[in-house]
Amino acid sequence: MNRPTFELPSRTSLRSVGSTLKDALTPKLRLGVTGLSRAGKTVFITAMVRNLLAGGRLPFFSPEAEGRLRDAILEPQPDDTVPRFDYEAHLAALGRDPPEWPDSTRRISELRLTLTYKPTDLLRRTLGLTRLHIDIVDYPGEWLIDLALLDQSYAAWSADALAKARAPQRAGLADAWLAFAAKPGGSDAEQAAIEGARLFTAYLEAAKASERGVGALTPGRFLMPGDLAGSPMLTFFPLDFEADPSAATGPLARLLERRYESYKREVVKPFFRDHFLKLDRQIVLVDVLGALSRGPESVSDLEDALTSVLSAFRPGTASWLSSLYTRRIDRVLFAATKADHLSRTSHDRLEAILMQLTERAAERVTHAGGEVRVMALSALRATREAEVMRQGELLPCICGVPLPGEVVGGTTFDGRREAVIFPGDLPDDPREALAHPGRDLSGAAATFVRFRPPRLVPADSAGEPVPARHIRLDRALDYLIGDWLP
Repeated sequence: MNRPTFELPSRTSLRSVGSTLKDALTPKLRLGVTGLSRAGKTVFITAMVRNLLAGGRLPFFSPEAEGRLRDAILEPQPDDTVPRFDYEAHLAALGRDPPEWPDSTRRISELRLTLTYKPTDLLRRTLGLTRLHIDIVDYPGEWLIDLALLDQSYAAWSADALAKARAPQRAGLADAWLAFAAKPGGSDAEQAAIEGARLFTAYLEAAKASERGVGALTPGRFLMPGDLAGSPMLTFFPLDFEADPSAATGPLARLLERRYESYKREVVKPFFRDHFLKLDRQIVLVDVLGALSRGPESVSDLEDALTSVLSAFRPGTASWLSSLYTRRIDRVLFAATKADHLSRTSHDRLEAILMQLTERAAERVTHAGGEVRVMALSALRATREAEVMRQGELLPCICGVPLPGEVVGGTTFDGRREAVIFPGDLPDDPREALAHPGRDLSGAAATFVRFRPPRLVPADSAGEPVPARHIRLDRALDYLIGDWLP
């Protein structure tokens, strides 16, 4: 009788098993990156990844400051159903001569960055757990604002959309749609829905392109339809029930309400379940300076948008959102971008203004959920600081290359010459800035100037340490991911 034989596993197979176990035990942090119009989501992700890949100067990112960050690499996209964030193409745009700002976010995308570090935790060192996967999820801010629709009826959404369309900053942009919404006419509900949706979409596009507002424009997919273009789920619009109360029981209202509910069920809820609910940390980028420059209506618009955003993170106890929360985003960072448009003396003031805005917006929603922090930053600064003597006074200025066609002090720039601008100072009291937005600060036109980005080369060909071309990016990283590298 043959006795069974046993073979000891080879060292190679043991190493393979150990490697597989380590991969299985490697923590995965899902970081959501979104922002309101013109806030710079794509630039933030590109700059963040490049600084980590190339060993950028990040003195306030604890693992880097302590010398524990060993390596950073890009890994294959883990989710086969989500497009990959095209980091290489965005970096290539910044590496051209002259450099160009990369294209803005138009859809959801994802990128996996893996960090190798030296743990301070004894158990992690013993088990050899020295890596962290960071899955960066980039998505349009409109999709986040859409979450507020889940607790809104069609009638309530219609009333809210009409009120926003009639606001002073939207004057003239919605006239054609408002006239149609008050009196759609005709007996063919389908054709009325098609025409009303066309006019409503044109208004939303004009509002987004306008320099007068940054508001909560919903539904978000009307602005970025993708493969839903022409779908019945995007063929609805708000009706003016005050102008024609009898319309509430008509066939058009029933059709539009059904499609509105389909949009929430087939578009908004899947995004919430499949993506938003899986996030661990979130950064929301906000162009506070742009809103202040455009005046009180724009600030009010921004505050409405922040209220919608905060409602997604702080659902009420009886809301549809709260019933689905199985885990919560435990840290949210609201970041005021374009800090490089101001001298360093105003960075803390810009941060205080955003804090005041978020506090006022938070008062309008339920106080629940994770920790919220605000910060002023520039992920990729397009200016440098200088001092200029004027009439015996030393003024803090910023220097940068305005984009072609930009006008500064009556001079039109060609995209290659540098301009020196005194940006003025934000008020010490943030309430003063919000009470009088758009006031003529000395040199306030600097906030309207669009600068060229600095020219960057791929991290692997830099050949030298990356210059610190950011403002507080390291502090943002420390808050968002630092505690995941113990």
